[in-house]
Amino acid sequence: MQRSPVVTIMGHVDHGKTLLLDAIRNTRVVEGEAGGITQHIGAYKIKAKNGEITFIDTPGHSAFTAMRARGAKVTDIVVLVVAADDGIMPQTIEAINHAKASGVPIIVAINKIDLPSSNPDKIRQQVANHGLIDEKWGGDTIFCEVSAKEKRGLDNLLEMILLQAEMLSLSYNPKNKGWGTIIESRIDKGLGPVGTIIVQDGVLKIRDTFAVSSNIGRVRAMIDDIGRRLNEASAGTPVEVLGFSTLPEAGERLFVISKEEADIILKEKKEPQMSFEKPKISLEELFKKIEEGEVKELPLIIRTDVSGTCEALCSSLKELPLNNVSIKILHSGCGGILEQDIMFAKAANGIIIGFHIKPSASIKALAEKEGVKIYTYDIIYEAIEEIEKAALGLLAPKVELKGIGRAIVKKVFKIEKKLIAGCFVEGGKIEQGAKVKIIRGGEPIIETSITSLKRFKEDVPFVKAGVECGIGIPYSDIKEGDVLEAFVAIKEEKS
Repeated sequence: MQRSPVVTIMGHVDHGKTLLLDAIRNTRVVEGEAGGITQHIGAYKIKAKNGEITFIDTPGHSAFTAMRARGAKVTDIVVLVVAADDGIMPQTIEAINHAKASGVPIIVAINKIDLPSSNPDKIRQQVANHGLIDEKWGGDTIFCEVSAKEKRGLDNLLEMILLQAEMLSLSYNPKNKGWGTIIESRIDKGLGPVGTIIVQDGVLKIRDTFAVSSNIGRVRAMIDDIGRRLNEASAGTPVEVLGFSTLPEAGERLFVISKEEADIILKEKKEPQMSFEKPKISLEELFKKIEEGEVKELPLIIRTDVSGTCEALCSSLKELPLNNVSIKILHSGCGGILEQDIMFAKAANGIIIGFHIKPSASIKALAEKEGVKIYTYDIIYEAIEEIEKAALGLLAPKVELKGIGRAIVKKVFKIEKKLIAGCFVEGGKIEQGAKVKIIRGGEPIIETSITSLKRFKEDVPFVKAGVECGIGIPYSDIKEGDVLEAFVAIKEEKS
């Protein structure tokens, strides 16, 4: 079945994002409810002429990227708001970069056209300089002129959103168990932990048992953005959910599970917890993926002390001869490395290059926690040479193999022509992407890599001891009773 698109509005803080959201919400809230708007839950659904649209009211693009960094893919379309009387600002450029990195369609809303000083064509030209060219000028980006203050152009904007959504062919299966993503959470004195979620597939129902990470809950109540209590919520619907055992984090997934699955998770929580270190993204690892054909772009965030250096470094890096691979500058600018740079790099699987700047202790700690690698330089040619050497495979870092876990194959399944090993993890942990040795009769027979790792049909980054899982391995002769020994390569990296 078709579902409503989920839209995030981004842009400079003073360009009217909030006023535009309010104008849309106050005039287009789903009709037929008594009492009108009674609360604010961080997301809401509106009714346009040809369909419904769900808007996420986020505090800014840094929160948007932080959610993506946790693996959450909620937004279908981004609406970029630019003031017609002001033009491109640094925060606008940053919003463009974040929106592009998300890989979703962008619609540009030129706001404040009611002002005498407005100049929409000037805005089109400025935005075109950043790769978003109006369809009227031969590009592929939809531009809409609006006035949030006078509520002009809103119908056209909503129509364009639905047109873009139609091209995306958004759908869901109402027979599936409901699952969704947490977009915000809070502690209510009377209700306890409360989470706002966007249902992304299936149908979420009252009294459903659900899991968020390793925490189990039960849907005690669901409330929509106008205060109605719902018995069920289908895909594309934003709701506040009551019934969490602990406070969830934005970006975490909620999925409906059976009683048997809940018992397994509760049993697992009683077992000793294994530590899990996030993988660090390094130049060596990125270029190994490039050599293997897994990566076609090298994502970088550049921070320098002065603008001239920033331009020179970006230009030089883009011109490096990297055989079928392009340098992608996600964002560049002057000044120190920021928290949002860390989250952006994590979300895009990129690295950060700093020139004549040093990250603060708090930024270093955050980068370490999130698994983001920062490289700093004081001589511009050293930065360029090191990246080029990495591209040519000349860095040759030291490699140490470290065993991380052991699993035994209980059953072998064939799903869509791919073999999946149903396994029980006997010790340590099994990580997505780790190398494995297949042991049969006490003898190693082949060394390969884990291509997929699932729990309850969901992709997971790792599985701990005492837990069953499905492991995808590109080996056609896997058998019941085989032992999988997982290991990772620890490399000596430049810090």
